[in-house]
Amino acid sequence: MAVGQSIPMRDAVARVTGTLAYAGDIQLPEMAYARVLRSPHAHARITGIDTRAAEAMPGVLTVLTGADLGQQGAPARNYGISRADQPVVAYDRVRFIGEPVALVAAERPEIAEAALQQIQVSYEPLPAVFDPFVAQTAAAPELHANVAANRLIHAKLRHGDIVAGFAAADIIVEETFTSPAAHTVPLETHSLAAQYRDGQLTCWTGAQAPYQVHKLLGDLFGLRGDQVRVIVGPLGGGYGGKGHVRIEPLVAALAWKVGGRPVKLTLSRAEEFVTVTKHAASITIKSGATRDGRLTARQVTMTWNIGAYADSSPLLVSSGMVRGVGPYRIPAVHVDSYGIYTNLPSAAAFRGAMSSQSTWAYESHIDTIAHRLGLDPLHVRKVNLLRSHDHFCTGEEVHDMHVVECLEACTERLGWQQSAKPTAEGALRYGRGMAVMMKSTQATSRSETRLSLNDQGRLTIYTSSVEMGQGAHTALSQIAATAMDIAIERIDLVGPDTARTPFDTSTSAARSTTMMGEAIHQAADLLKQKLCTSAEAWLERPAAELGVADGVVYAIDAPHERLTFAEVVRRAGLTEISATGTAATKHGLDPETGQGVATPHWHQGAGACEIAVDIETGKMKVLRYEAASFAGRVVNPALANLQNDGNVIYGLGPAISEQILFDDHGRVLNDNLSDYLIPSFMDLPGQLRSSCVEDDGHVYHGIGEMTLPPVAPALANAIFDATGVRIRDLPLTPERVLRALTEEMSHE
Repeated sequence: MAVGQSIPMRDAVARVTGTLAYAGDIQLPEMAYARVLRSPHAHARITGIDTRAAEAMPGVLTVLTGADLGQQGAPARNYGISRADQPVVAYDRVRFIGEPVALVAAERPEIAEAALQQIQVSYEPLPAVFDPFVAQTAAAPELHANVAANRLIHAKLRHGDIVAGFAAADIIVEETFTSPAAHTVPLETHSLAAQYRDGQLTCWTGAQAPYQVHKLLGDLFGLRGDQVRVIVGPLGGGYGGKGHVRIEPLVAALAWKVGGRPVKLTLSRAEEFVTVTKHAASITIKSGATRDGRLTARQVTMTWNIGAYADSSPLLVSSGMVRGVGPYRIPAVHVDSYGIYTNLPSAAAFRGAMSSQSTWAYESHIDTIAHRLGLDPLHVRKVNLLRSHDHFCTGEEVHDMHVVECLEACTERLGWQQSAKPTAEGALRYGRGMAVMMKSTQATSRSETRLSLNDQGRLTIYTSSVEMGQGAHTALSQIAATAMDIAIERIDLVGPDTARTPFDTSTSAARSTTMMGEAIHQAADLLKQKLCTSAEAWLERPAAELGVADGVVYAIDAPHERLTFAEVVRRAGLTEISATGTAATKHGLDPETGQGVATPHWHQGAGACEIAVDIETGKMKVLRYEAASFAGRVVNPALANLQNDGNVIYGLGPAISEQILFDDHGRVLNDNLSDYLIPSFMDLPGQLRSSCVEDDGHVYHGIGEMTLPPVAPALANAIFDATGVRIRDLPLTPERVLRALTEEMSHE
């Protein structure tokens, strides 16, 4: 069986030799090059645009402005996943620094770049607001019509009697935690080529949701589904930042105006920082607990800075609502989750969408409760953690809950119950911390696949799941090989191409292995039935008396009577036999109460660490880190461990250093990888180990980023254990740690 084997990634050789082609490598005949003119103002009315000098330059093909759109026969001016509030290019006013105002297509990139300097734009500056709390006040500018107090969405969860819950508590703890805007920083920046010819639009892009791009572009241009084609190759990292729709409307609209020739745009690193960010968040969490550590009530208020446009925030703010409670059994829970417009770049998913921010809050908070009660943080968690068949605060019964096992796997390897290093050694203070997480996946989604077996006995998987370095195509090949009982060397795979591959909601939310894996199993079962039916005449048995194994169809009562898959196809007079499979879920929550079914299954993970803090400098070193995630049935152990380890390393960034810095005017100050600090090898734990908790016979269970959200709170909890200082604002920079230590000493 291929499942359970550490098979190398399908494209491993191409990756390490540098021959794997990404979106940025696309070269098409007569391709033109695009550049974007961006707003220097956070909020301003556009009073005029003069493009004549740019259009007159040799080598410039065209310039696109908002005036070109929204007319008869032209693409629409606005688009959006959940609310069409975002202009392709700004046409009446701009709402953040860096917003596209005009696009240039030219014969060469340098010509397009030079043409930008020739475009004259007149602005009338307007008041801007960057803080979501200020944005809700009466004095704040209205950023979008009919959105009172700039509050785009208010998601609510109401469960139990909150007043009685707090009355039953022996202690009540209330804290506020913040996390800043950050960037996903994939090594590959956004890149896209588009061609509009004879009423047909084709896009070659790096997107995590090809069919979402497909639908939106069809709506934008007023085209039928068969008139739009979206092709997605390998991504050089996505992490949520390439989810939904990003630069596709810009380039497609420019290709429409060029008329026939393909146009390509590759963003600079600086442009990435104004294209999509992580939601900055402020989370106030108030909990009641009894003396033995049992939680009685929890009230959470979450304020998300969604930036200038809705993008995917309505979906994510609601997801943040259910993810903000934590994997705990609590009799009374009230959550209010707000998405607020500001004059900053739009925010979207960031590797575990809203989970990192919420886990940071509730896992730091549970440690505070434990310490104030004088109880072991491990004990308090285990007393309250959800188990299978418990009911979550949404009212749904939870299944396959293994958070306790994940936590125990980490703390046992760390030796939590054993004595640690000396608590002090010169200026060093040693401490240990832990954290758990639970995350929903998409409540309603669908994955389809087609399996095709040809007359040479080769099986082809047609899938719109995106390969972005996580090994999805390898895992799906292993699942298909096991389901069809065929050697994995005989499997080919056709990746996302909306003209060839069936529908998939997206490659996100750790859903691909589960959903597409189930679709493959369904298709494989049907394909095996077809093979048996086709072999009836030749093996002189009804299909019910035939079996499929090891690449052959055989008579169950006489296994030596058999035909290979290839022979079955050929004798049926066909070139291929195909079958399709679909996995779909449809759940949801009541918008007023947050009651219902939030997710088809819950993702779970944990982390535990040991650190050393230098109290003279505030610098922290992670000595050991243990991580675990629940994986159901592991498809590829090597890739699963790499995913878990990679999550921890990635999670160190927003935990210790990463944040997008804006000046008082809303301009990004550190839009490069010199000033925006991602982890280096010097930041890695001295020892890093991870594992997957499995459940015999369980379905495949995506592990996505399950070991990432616990990193920041585990480190903060360890800092508290080492120094007695509780830090509630990310990142945990040496300056912030030292400032907290200094303030603590001044109060002594």
